[in-house]
Amino acid sequence: MTSTPADDDASTGGAPVGTATVESVVRGQLSKALGGRRGMLEAAVPTALVLLAVRLVQRTSVQFVLNSLVGIAIGALFAWRSARGGGDANDNALAYFLPGIVYNAGYAAVMTFTILVRWPLVGFMVGSVAGDPTAWHRDPAVVRLCRNLTWMLVLPCLVRLSVQLPIYLAGRAAHDASTMVAWLGVSKIVMGWPLQVAALAGMVWLLARNRTPAEATAPAVVPGEVGDRGE
Repeated sequence: MTSTPADDDASTGGAPVGTATVESVVRGQLSKALGGRRGMLEAAVPTALVLLAVRLVQRTSVQFVLNSLVGIAIGALFAWRSARGGGDANDNALAYFLPGIVYNAGYAAVMTFTILVRWPLVGFMVGSVAGDPTAWHRDPAVVRLCRNLTWMLVLPCLVRLSVQLPIYLAGRAAHDASTMVAWLGVSKIVMGWPLQVAALAGMVWLLARNRTPAEATAPAVVPGEVGDRGE
């Protein structure tokens, strides 16, 4: 028995072959917003200095590498301020980890808020390269996809916070915080770029599913990409 296109779609759980999908449109726009695969890799992998040198030699943009250096500089500043205030080595080490904990808490709170009010932050990343920061919100399918993508960015922060905050507080309360400092160092490595890469992999998985035909959603999901009728 010869299968029909509808049967093929049902078996794969996706859109008809060759059909433009919301996922494919968002995938292309996010790639531009994040600097492509190379920009996402450099933001996640802790080899910033080497990658910065490569970028400089090639005379290409270094903004995505510099992003990963900012956190190091802020942590060093907090440690320096602790030392200036009379803190011992453990106090200074704990101070170094504090900005990362605060960042994860703030980042998770802001991203979760945008999800709860149904304006997920990833949508603005898509809109920023589409020419209209809010056009994406008119399409419920795009909003749902951006919500799920935003959750993928929130989860690593929540995991880090749930592990690192109790360790930090225990270190502050301990007479000798050296053990807690060691655990914070381990958690920063284990829960740093591996979690970020896992989040990006989750986003790639969501975007690769191609379940939502663009034609079934609002016209011109992303101006100039799909359904551009010159209107």
